Amino acid sequence: MRKFKIAEKTFELESQAVKEQIKHLDLNFDKAVSLIKNCKEHVVVMGLGKSGLIGRKISATMSSIGIPSVFFHLAEGLHGDLGMLIKDDIVMMLSYSGETEEIKKVLPILKKMKIKVIAMTGRPQAQVWQNIESVINCGVEKEACPYNLAPTSSTTAMLAMGDALALTVSSLKGFKREHLAMLHPLGTIGKKLNMQVRDLMRKGKQNPIVKYTATVEHALFVMTGTRIGATSVVDNRGKLIGFFTDGDLRRHVQSNEKILKENIMSVMTKNPRVVMPGMMAVEAAEILKKYNIDNVPVVDKNKIPLGILDQGDLLAEGIG
Repeated sequence: MRKFKIAEKTFELESQAVKEQIKHLDLNFDKAVSLIKNCKEHVVVMGLGKSGLIGRKISATMSSIGIPSVFFHLAEGLHGDLGMLIKDDIVMMLSYSGETEEIKKVLPILKKMKIKVIAMTGRPQAQVWQNIESVINCGVEKEACPYNLAPTSSTTAMLAMGDALALTVSSLKGFKREHLAMLHPLGTIGKKLNMQVRDLMRKGKQNPIVKYTATVEHALFVMTGTRIGATSVVDNRGKLIGFFTDGDLRRHVQSNEKILKENIMSVMTKNPRVVMPGMMAVEAAEILKKYNIDNVPVVDKNKIPLGILDQGDLLAEGIG
């Protein structure tokens, strides 16, 4: 279909534009990394139009990974907002052409304020950039627009370059998973970074457990009462020795019509996989996915069952 061909062409052109940015990783990129890494205040991202929209995203990305940043609208800035800037800020200017009047007016002011400037542009040779600290080339060969006019490939490439710059600086500053967790306390990211197995495991009456002496019939009764298709099996000391699921039942019932009267030990999975309550929920989700299991017992260091983690509960929280 023609509409698919247009979409495919768009993906091809924009992905190629992003890949081409690798050749722009030069001394200017290195200088920009150093400037941002050593910035004592904020990285102030400036832009107009489509470049401004990309700038907002880059600024937001920086702030979310430990680089204090704000977005500054150039047009509004020239009507009083320049007062928010201080000497130790770093300005990152986004403009593909570099020919806007607002940029030509604001750069001399930044120079007087002794604020260092990084440019991200498709025309690094433009006269307006001649006296700034770093000019990162984000040029592309062709826009995805059929008329090679509407900003498409160029904005995608600029966004990718901004991500590359932000992630490079963040890594050099030693930004860790725990820092990311602190900055993202809510939402899906927050859950993935902060939620532990203990926060999601079913416990108490919702944690099915039977002794090793139980019959399969009794185990099914306990499982049905908790609406979880599995139960932990323990010895006389309450230590986990097995795990029985409705999947185990289906596998055995085909060859044994009297399975309900069988001892649970004859059909349970011995030495099952387990997780600990302090494990991150996202890590536990990976275990369930890797071994294609729906639930897993949660145990303490002595292998005493504390709860059961169900895949459905993980998915309900957007994890998994």
